Amino acid sequence: MNPTLLFRRVAIAEAITWALLLLGMFLKYVTETTELGVRVFGMVHGVVFVAYCLTTVLVAVDQRWSAGRALLGLAAAVPPFFTVLFDRYAERRGALADTWRLTTSSPQRGLDRPVAWLLRNPVRGAATGVVAVAALTGLALLVGPPAS
Repeated sequence: MNPTLLFRRVAIAEAITWALLLLGMFLKYVTETTELGVRVFGMVHGVVFVAYCLTTVLVAVDQRWSAGRALLGLAAAVPPFFTVLFDRYAERRGALADTWRLTTSSPQRGLDRPVAWLLRNPVRGAATGVVAVAALTGLALLVGPPAS
């Protein structure tokens, strides 16, 4: 999977989970029918939020984004649906390529080495990503789950 496709899929998934969470909040606070939507969609959104942030860092390092662009990409996860807008912005600006730079180029900067390893070992890289998402989601819940 290339950087553009991976980033787009995760950005869209993050926006969809935002919509589901907003639906859950509507059911809980407006119609006062159920809290289940917030519980389920809140957790799903949290997991996808973490996955989006990790994907943004991975793509930012590989595609050599500036710190400002990387921070903008991370900040796009906060307001609903902005990840899709950022994806369009990044593609228009040529910030998303069809190939991974670090699968063929030598690592040059500090974060290039671990990112190159993840990309050159796709099965291990994917497994590492799943473990990282699970660990960071668990840490977030340990620090303090969202208030009901």
